[in-house]
Amino acid sequence: MSESIALVTGASRRLGKIFARALARRGYLLALHYHQSKSDADSLAEELRAEGGRVFLVQANLLEEEEIRALFRAVDSRAAPLRVLVNSAGRMQGAEVQTISSREWDETLTLNLRAPLLCAQEAARRMEAEGGLIVNITDAGASKAWTGYPAYIVSKAALESLTRVLARALAPNIRVNAIAPGLALPPEDAETLSADAWDRLVRRLPLPRPAAPEELAAALTYLLDNAYITGQTLAVDGGYSLL
Repeated sequence: MSESIALVTGASRRLGKIFARALARRGYLLALHYHQSKSDADSLAEELRAEGGRVFLVQANLLEEEEIRALFRAVDSRAAPLRVLVNSAGRMQGAEVQTISSREWDETLTLNLRAPLLCAQEAARRMEAEGGLIVNITDAGASKAWTGYPAYIVSKAALESLTRVLARALAPNIRVNAIAPGLALPPEDAETLSADAWDRLVRRLPLPRPAAPEELAAALTYLLDNAYITGQTLAVDGGYSLL
């Protein structure tokens, strides 16, 4: 494992941080991607290095195609092959479906859907000879009709479809799967969802608590270890998809 790179987009914060920690602790050389959250990225890198992990930071705006290419050139500069890509960077911006602007729609789909495609294309070129794993982070609500988050929910539903298309196209050397978290981390903006509203959502679950970070990390570990799984979306949602 010491000879392999794992790249996590959006790795400095929230879900990306959970998956980045899991991969660094598995012994991968972690390519820790961030866009604007440099202080968060530096803090996580320091934490992982203190534990003996090997980490390098890569900055890129995934809305820009050229910056995605530059991101992968930075990965190429390391004397190790890329074996894992986790597409975790994303945007969840509230808007009414009747009034969402074309700019808001386009930016969300560009980051949540086009960027994972472009990153997967770049990763596949580097993995095709010796194999690899691509994991897209979707959402357990991807099949729901969240009218307050139209671009987000459409992008995540499409990302699950893209996961299946990529899995078929890139087999057999490259496996492509998705992880669909449910209620794991409350929104950072209390105006988006109050603490009381979050608690009410959690209490409705068949397993009435948020996902623990180690439970989400275990989903990634499972996909790393089971080489006979591709094209699947693994829901880690406490039964949210049953509601």
